[in-house]
Amino acid sequence: MAEPNAKQPAENTDSARGFAFALTAYLLWGFLPFFMKAVAHIPAPEVVAHRIVWSVPLAGLVLLWLGRTQEIRTALRSPRMLKMATLTAALITVNWGIYVWAIGAGRAIETALGYYINPLFSIFLGALLLKERPSPTQMVAIALAALAVAVLAFDAGGLPWVSIGLCISWGFYAFFRKTLPIGPNQGFFLEVLLLSVPAIGYIIWLEATGQGHFGDTTMTDVVLLLSCGLVTAVPLMIYANGAKLLRLSTIGIMQYIAPTMIFVIAVFVFHEPFGVAKLIAFALIWAALFIYSGAMLVESRARRAAQPTPAE
Repeated sequence: MAEPNAKQPAENTDSARGFAFALTAYLLWGFLPFFMKAVAHIPAPEVVAHRIVWSVPLAGLVLLWLGRTQEIRTALRSPRMLKMATLTAALITVNWGIYVWAIGAGRAIETALGYYINPLFSIFLGALLLKERPSPTQMVAIALAALAVAVLAFDAGGLPWVSIGLCISWGFYAFFRKTLPIGPNQGFFLEVLLLSVPAIGYIIWLEATGQGHFGDTTMTDVVLLLSCGLVTAVPLMIYANGAKLLRLSTIGIMQYIAPTMIFVIAVFVFHEPFGVAKLIAFALIWAALFIYSGAMLVESRARRAAQPTPAE
């Protein structure tokens, strides 16, 4: 969902413009399940392929408008950067594939859970791969999230693979994306550009074998598949331009807007089953996020208080 490589503001302040950008992006992501329900009759791999292909011209036009194409030319000449971008592109493809399939299969609640767990999984990943030491508060939050997954696993007789798959794929995507020395808009364009080659080949094969939905069925399907680029690229690029104008703590709180909207839509609009086990699991997750967010805000305020004030 959120672009992980967005730059933070130079000053430790929030911008009203940045808040408007970020809020718009999160609201668009929150309403995305309605679009995914509309394309639920189309196989998820085909939807993902069209998300990739139609994102390329949109992202490219934005870079041309901003005059930020030099980094793309540099990246295309760097084998190391291309390898890293290929890895992040593969991870985001897996994430998109799971999300598209889950919404169409009536498992939107599980997608909400996966995105709620994301920030806690990132802390765990930092401890595991970067040897970062989580605070006691963070450890409590991670433990509560793990307990929530255990409750769901016990109730269903197996792990909630949709939630885990979304969480792990996005967590590793965010981790490796930070190592890509390129701006957020440029990085997104590079990823979809690399993915467009197999995606175009797959779409051509589908159409040639009569399995595709781009022109072989109804005009509604054509419009929906063309719109895949809009619903993919626009929120990401709006967010990328907003996140650099906001404090990390503000973004940390705002990131719960989209999964909360997905959860409400899943329960009250899609009428997905929400039994006692899911209620307990979500209560544990919400408690974990409350603890995590509260500690983050306290730490942020303490850092600001410790900063020297400029002389008048």
